[in-house]
Amino acid sequence: MSAPPISYAALQAFIERAFVAVGIPQADAQTTASLMARADLIGQDGHGAFRLPQYIRRIQAGGVNKTPKFHIIEERAATAVVDGDNGMGHLVMHHATELAMKKAETTGVAWVGARFSNHAGPASLYAMMPLKRDMIGLYVAVGSANHLPPWGGTEMLLSTNPIAVAIPGAKYPPIVLDMATTVAAYGKVKTAAQRGEMMPEGWMIDCDGNPLTDPTRASEGFLLPIGGPKGYGLALIFGILAGTLNGAAFGRDVIDFNADDASTTNTGQFILALDIKAFADPDRFRASIDNVWEEMKSAPKMTGVSEIRLPGERLDKVTRERTEHGIPLAPALKAQLDDLATRLGIAPL
Repeated sequence: MSAPPISYAALQAFIERAFVAVGIPQADAQTTASLMARADLIGQDGHGAFRLPQYIRRIQAGGVNKTPKFHIIEERAATAVVDGDNGMGHLVMHHATELAMKKAETTGVAWVGARFSNHAGPASLYAMMPLKRDMIGLYVAVGSANHLPPWGGTEMLLSTNPIAVAIPGAKYPPIVLDMATTVAAYGKVKTAAQRGEMMPEGWMIDCDGNPLTDPTRASEGFLLPIGGPKGYGLALIFGILAGTLNGAAFGRDVIDFNADDASTTNTGQFILALDIKAFADPDRFRASIDNVWEEMKSAPKMTGVSEIRLPGERLDKVTRERTEHGIPLAPALKAQLDDLATRLGIAPL
């Protein structure tokens, strides 16, 4: 039997209780919990409460600094590199995004990179933050484990290295592209394994090139890049920009946070905030994006296609549904969270 849906508020409060129980300061626990619960609210189930037991393990093992002190390593008018002091990635990127937006109000566009961060959830969380200030957001991260070899190789030196871009509209939802540079994000592999589901062919192959569809055997193969060598190229470039440029881990230096709870990951990310006012009147721009939306939706459809969708359309639909009806939790995940509550001595969901 499926567990009853959970409200955003209830899920956020539970996650906050869990972090406070392991020593995260209340304000930081609240910020992190709100971002994690929002990941579930917008349909990014592999990055919300699903990750909580793993985050708690890492905190308890000393792999995450519970009381980080962020500081700027390099800074100019429109740029900065933030040292996250091995804090929760959500806190680091929330701080970096706020800094980028503040800078962009003056400079028009701002780029803030991060080093010594951690896994921060779905990319769209941070790309969408600038929307509230009439800005476009672009976020890129080095994945927290390598699951992709260079094209033609077998050693996993790259990760999914996700990218997200959020562009505001007026009467329609924002256009939000949130994608991995692999056919599927590894979080989807993990959630499939937890739910006892098989993967479709095309997500992973083994080292001999055979399709791999059992998510419990994921360690025997690797994810496939989107577009073949083009996806590999994107993962490489994004890794350099989010990792190497910031002095963060990339390639063989990346720590697999799925297998190692104690080591510092030195995860790298960056956020770019672009103030629309530096280029166009925000109202006119939003109206133009609505026109783009209508053009795409009204294009003639191929046989068998019922609807043309834009990036972010499903995200908006799921967010509305879950705001009204609650967030569904897989029975296996609900059991894990109940067990976590017992071990931490906190009130369960």
